[in-house]
Amino acid sequence: MRYDLAKIAGKLAIPITKMGSGGGTSFPGALFFKVGGEEALKELSGELDIGSIIVTGTNGKTTTTTLLIELFSNDLEIRRSYESNTINAITTGLLKGEGDLGIFEYGIRDIKHGIPDTVQRLIDPIGVVYTTISREHTQVAGVKNPFNKYLEAKTLLTKNMKRGVIITNADDPRTANIGLNKDSDVKINYFGIADESVHDIFEDVTVECPQCGAQLEYSHRFMNHRGIYKCPDCGLERPPLNVYLKKIEFNDKNWILDIEGNLFNYTVNDNVSFNVRLTVPQFGFHNVYNTLASITAYATFTPYPERIESTVSKVFNNLDMSFIPPGRFEVVDVNGKKVGLGQGDNGDAAKINGMFMNQYIDGPLEFIYTTPDVDEEEIFEDHLEAIRALHPAHLIVVPGRESIGIAEHYYNQIKEEFNSTFYPLSYEKMEERIDKLCELAENSKYDYVIMTGCGEEQAMWENIKQKLIR
Repeated sequence: MRYDLAKIAGKLAIPITKMGSGGGTSFPGALFFKVGGEEALKELSGELDIGSIIVTGTNGKTTTTTLLIELFSNDLEIRRSYESNTINAITTGLLKGEGDLGIFEYGIRDIKHGIPDTVQRLIDPIGVVYTTISREHTQVAGVKNPFNKYLEAKTLLTKNMKRGVIITNADDPRTANIGLNKDSDVKINYFGIADESVHDIFEDVTVECPQCGAQLEYSHRFMNHRGIYKCPDCGLERPPLNVYLKKIEFNDKNWILDIEGNLFNYTVNDNVSFNVRLTVPQFGFHNVYNTLASITAYATFTPYPERIESTVSKVFNNLDMSFIPPGRFEVVDVNGKKVGLGQGDNGDAAKINGMFMNQYIDGPLEFIYTTPDVDEEEIFEDHLEAIRALHPAHLIVVPGRESIGIAEHYYNQIKEEFNSTFYPLSYEKMEERIDKLCELAENSKYDYVIMTGCGEEQAMWENIKQKLIR
């Protein structure tokens, strides 16, 4: 009876809650827990005849989830939640709709607030998708969270999985290692890049082996820490790819992706093969990984494997830039200038944005950099690598988060290295900050401008973008 009351309360809360683009807020889920208790979620998730797929990682979660929802919507009715990263939001997604498959985005920054092992136990997902793992916000609720603890929290989401399939990025040694450590318990489907004409534009970074801590050796790098690697001490290396980008062709209007796959399909309990040629927008190389992640997850769990090629082709050959979540990096025309802007609140994201912008640069560049906050020195160090690689003719430094003092501290560390200017814009006066950032981009004397770093993730960046293209 308590479960039934919790379910009724949660469902009644849905219509009176203002719904966001990500499928609703956390309130109905929170109300469900208040009435039914934590264990009621196990019964609710058990109502799905197929089960749930959870998407996690540092970057690409929302885009991968969005694409995965679009793919599965061609097959069956689904319950969903994205852009909200809490157990309450997942519960709200389960309460909505009547589908037999759930697809949920789940961001995890630490064990205490992310409770990944609890989420795994209660949801009991049939699939977990890992996009990539890099140094994220090192502060959670005002407490410094070391990277090894962040990685541990991501790993806990699948540590106790005993059924289903893990879909993970083989090019990322951290996500690959999660799969390698679970292949005796569940099936693993790896995705990655096989076209070695794709290469990183940044200086090589030192990457520790997630298994033993030794320095990994790379024979090829695709993007930052993603590539073809091997550990000289313990022997960890990139596992064989189940789904891979065989070839990519770049041109002025679109990109052509040749993708092949041979992987385990959960619903038919057998391997299936496919190959597709896709014509997609110039959506940035990071979205190639999001494309591979979503296609791999779809091919793993679709109950109609005979439709994989036709459904994937239908979705991606008709893709436009509207699939990119608000606030994500885009290049827009502003007074005849190419301006790339969007959130880049970890080093990996800033480098990805730099790679995207690099294809447009044909002259001096101005870099408008929004800084991390207190106790986020590691992110600043990663950001600095991205700034250096683009060789800006002029650098503008602005606080990206609350502390003006730490922003000035970061500026003082790099002001001698670059022709640079500091603007101490207030976090409390966010509209004034946004207006000034727009003014800096509009009035720049350079034909190429990149604006990225930390900020109010979607809200600040989308506001700036809309004001610039109005």
